[in-house]
Amino acid sequence: MTARHRLVRVPASSANLGPGYDAMAAAMALFLELEVEEAGEFSFDDGGLGVSTERDNLIVRAFESLRPADGIAFRLRSEIPLTRGLGSSSAAIVAGLYAADHLYELALTKEEMLARATEIEGHPDNVAAAIYGGFVICAMGEEGATAARFDPPEGLEGIVVIPPDEVSTERAREAIPADVPLADAVANVSAAAMLVLGLRSADLDLLARGLRDRLHQDRRRELFPRSMEIVDSARELGALGATISGAGPTVLVWTTWQDAGNVASALETRCAGWAEVRRLPFSPLGADVPEL
Repeated sequence: MTARHRLVRVPASSANLGPGYDAMAAAMALFLELEVEEAGEFSFDDGGLGVSTERDNLIVRAFESLRPADGIAFRLRSEIPLTRGLGSSSAAIVAGLYAADHLYELALTKEEMLARATEIEGHPDNVAAAIYGGFVICAMGEEGATAARFDPPEGLEGIVVIPPDEVSTERAREAIPADVPLADAVANVSAAAMLVLGLRSADLDLLARGLRDRLHQDRRRELFPRSMEIVDSARELGALGATISGAGPTVLVWTTWQDAGNVASALETRCAGWAEVRRLPFSPLGADVPEL
């Protein structure tokens, strides 16, 4: 019998889009690739990333939530920087689930994938973007996580500023109080509605107004002050605006494709010697299992 062999490709993701705060995310054109093969014994090649190569690896844990990894060889390659706010853990979870699903032909639906990935990750936004691609709006209800998806509008492009520092998700969450002023909550609901309407109608002026946040970014400013300086000055550099990606410290700068080159050049000058600047389009594609 021929040994089964699969390749999984999963995009990076950015959450906390403007006022969404863990309710909205987007897939980004930066990818994790995972090969799994029946090899007779367990092994894990981390591709030089320096992550765990044992059964506690998040990819293996996700895989084993569906099937044991005994006899499976894992080979990982990833462009997604770790602990920088670009959904590296979500991509790992989704890759492990898809690998087990396709290797053993379990035929899980995307809704079932989302439920399992959310259970492991603890929140649905990044895993939903990794599964569905495009932009996703997520909610948690009595029946679990749900996600509504739509394509990125034409003419919109992302640029990411990736600092070398790490910010733990736990510290980022601790910076947000359990209770917030009513005026801030109302302002964010209004901005979130404008952001979604701007994305759906490709109205980039409306989108820009929807990027304003009053819930989480200022309260996390001391965790990544230099990143927040980029957020504050993004419009002066010619962008539509900027948001902190996930728990940070990466900054997602929103721009048009016409302005992206000039904005990226301005950011490279601004961030020289400190952070990596990369043009990173929004991706309509979610997790995929291409033919080998």
